[in-house]
Amino acid sequence: EPALSPGRFHGEGYREGYAEGSHVGAAEGRRCGALRGAAVGAEVGCYLGFAQTWHCLLHKCTGEKNSKKIRVLDSLIGMIRKFPYEDPTYDKLQEDLEKIRGKYKQVCSILNVQSDFRISSERSSLTF
Repeated sequence: EPALSPGRFHGEGYREGYAEGSHVGAAEGRRCGALRGAAVGAEVGCYLGFAQTWHCLLHKCTGEKNSKKIRVLDSLIGMIRKFPYEDPTYDKLQEDLEKIRGKYKQVCSILNVQSDFRISSERSSLTF
């Protein structure tokens, strides 16, 4: 193949473009993963703080009426503690997250409180 053939330039251009695209794609993937991970962590952390606070409040009041509430709170706390935060390859992550969200809604219903958890994308505050 001659030194200045179009095929040579095409091959070099492809290799350079592929290397640059791989580098940019990996950087973008890390950034996106960090943002998504932070959002999931904030959401689940909020659920845990909520559940632990209510658990403490209800333990101060004894009575049969509160035993069901405490059991449901214990269930939510247990689900959150078992959630595999350190394993990004966990194949049931989304499924387990949905179960935690469902349990949180059940807890809110039993406690008669609103359950509209949202993270504002414009600022780093939690909204209830």
